[in-house]
Amino acid sequence: MRRPFIAGNWKMNLTKAEAIALAQAVAAKVGAGHAVEIAVCPPAVHLDAVAAVLKGTGVGIGAQNVYFQPNGAFTGELSVAMLVDLGVQYVILGHSERRRIMGETNEHVNAKLHAVLAGGLTPIVCVGETLDERTANKTEDIVQEQLAGSLAGITAEQAGRVVIAYEPVWAIGTGQVATKEQAEEVHAAARKMLAARFGETTAASIRIQYGGSVKPDNAADLLAQPNIDGALVGGASLKADSFLGIVAGVKL
Repeated sequence: MRRPFIAGNWKMNLTKAEAIALAQAVAAKVGAGHAVEIAVCPPAVHLDAVAAVLKGTGVGIGAQNVYFQPNGAFTGELSVAMLVDLGVQYVILGHSERRRIMGETNEHVNAKLHAVLAGGLTPIVCVGETLDERTANKTEDIVQEQLAGSLAGITAEQAGRVVIAYEPVWAIGTGQVATKEQAEEVHAAARKMLAARFGETTAASIRIQYGGSVKPDNAADLLAQPNIDGALVGGASLKADSFLGIVAGVKL
């Protein structure tokens, strides 16, 4: 049984005071040992403050990015060791905004993945197609390519520690959302791809989140699908009530 996992990606939003207040509001309504695994991913400058608020609560903390080198002359970057030192547990890798805007490739994502796994953190590896790619019926090809490249060189044991987030680029921040049938179809296909690479047992254990304009009013339908194991939430994670409304959509 895969434990549902809801993570909030706060992106480049919130002041320090706002981030602390949001973390406090989420933690206040989530008891330790919650059946759903829950995490928030604040901007890097707020990781320390938010980690202090969440310590000992039922809410984990993740980073939105990391660099693959352990240290050195890499201005503006953060290492895995720095994140571990702050109490970070998860790292988002290969988000479509970083792929599209920052030019990250599958090779970049893969290098970061190896560093994150070596450092003992849980990676959330994002994959997904653009509207043009979906219209051209290339969705599965794109997901296959991104999974193969991003997960290159890892073992089945390591793959079992990875979380995948399927995020159709056309549904991120647009108000559009994949139907439950569209999302489930891609999730099921992704799991078959993982099974072909790592074996049925490992694939059955890997959690695949959905990301793309998830809100309290559509979360329950999406999260009820057999291959959708949670959500990577963007805008709706910036308000405690809407984020927790998505958590409440998980049928246990």
